[in-house]
Amino acid sequence: MIMDSPAQALVDLDAISGNVAALREHVAPSAVMAVVKAAGYGHGAVAAARAAIRGGARWLGVVHVAEALELRAAGVEGPLLCLMAIGSDAHAAAIGAGVDLSAGSVAMVRLVAAAAAAAGRPARLHLKADTGLSRGGATAADWPSVVDAALTAQAAGRLSVVGLWSHFASADEPGNPSVTEQLGAFGEAVAAAEKAGVTPEVRHIANTAAALLVPQARYDLVRIGGGIYGLSTLPGGAPPWLRPVMTLRARLAMVKRVPAGTGVSYGHRYVTARETTLGLLPVGYADGVPRSAAGRPLLFARGRRWPAAGTVCMDQLVIDFGDEPVAAGDEVVLFGPGDDGEATAQEWGEALGTISYEIVTGIGGRVARSYP
Repeated sequence: MIMDSPAQALVDLDAISGNVAALREHVAPSAVMAVVKAAGYGHGAVAAARAAIRGGARWLGVVHVAEALELRAAGVEGPLLCLMAIGSDAHAAAIGAGVDLSAGSVAMVRLVAAAAAAAGRPARLHLKADTGLSRGGATAADWPSVVDAALTAQAAGRLSVVGLWSHFASADEPGNPSVTEQLGAFGEAVAAAEKAGVTPEVRHIANTAAALLVPQARYDLVRIGGGIYGLSTLPGGAPPWLRPVMTLRARLAMVKRVPAGTGVSYGHRYVTARETTLGLLPVGYADGVPRSAAGRPLLFARGRRWPAAGTVCMDQLVIDFGDEPVAAGDEVVLFGPGDDGEATAQEWGEALGTISYEIVTGIGGRVARSYP
């Protein structure tokens, strides 16, 4: 099949909807937030958000205000939380668009309250507790003052505290004692906030891994990022009832016969052992194919796996097909759901010492996204 562009990332939107539906059943009665940050993990934020909503996601999550406003501009409605608190963000615009915001410090609470005044409507605020990740959120020592500042602003009509939340450090390591420790710390933070007068709509700490494995972490809402795309950072990847959503494919731009002893690509790190057929694939590290993929059997064509021969370049890589009868225009699948024997993003991550999330989010902008 000849494609419209040299490389395509095919995104199975029905698989997103199906994954969300399956996750809803798994975590019931907790609600599902579909996290569509980072351009929907490289799948396309707007398309992924709509597919997730069709599957029953009651909430959406992003990181930056700009991502939230992109969804609203596209007509995506419903509860939407901006997970990261950055002082320079356009909080007034977010409040005006009905986007929930997060705060983990007194300064951020006050900034959101001021933005609400500018927007002319109260903000919906989720207070974040740092229970052990040591990233965003208020420490146990700072938590009472953050809660007090939020309740003061709430009494002034500037905001409404609608959520309490935190994030795990090691939920993808089954049995890691930090999970139990963080659950305890979050329970204490919630109890302290509620005792002070907070009446949250939702309490949430579970990411994909915790939602899958730690029932007591599910509270009112679970935040599913990789899981809605059929991915997970758990050992071995996502459970088989979640389907990988993205297929990355390209077509050969050129095929030629070369003699034995031919050096291939930069540095001639690969030299042909005999007369052979080389195929040129027009994707490289600028498209999200790591240089470290060289020599690994991760490319799928004509019913079997092939390694990249020699250095992966910025825009292209070479495959040594031996005597296989290949031609320009033949399709090569870099990764997909694995149905036909092609590698999955999980396999790419394991082979290259990273995670599937980095593989899919690294697919560059010049790779066309297609929604068949």
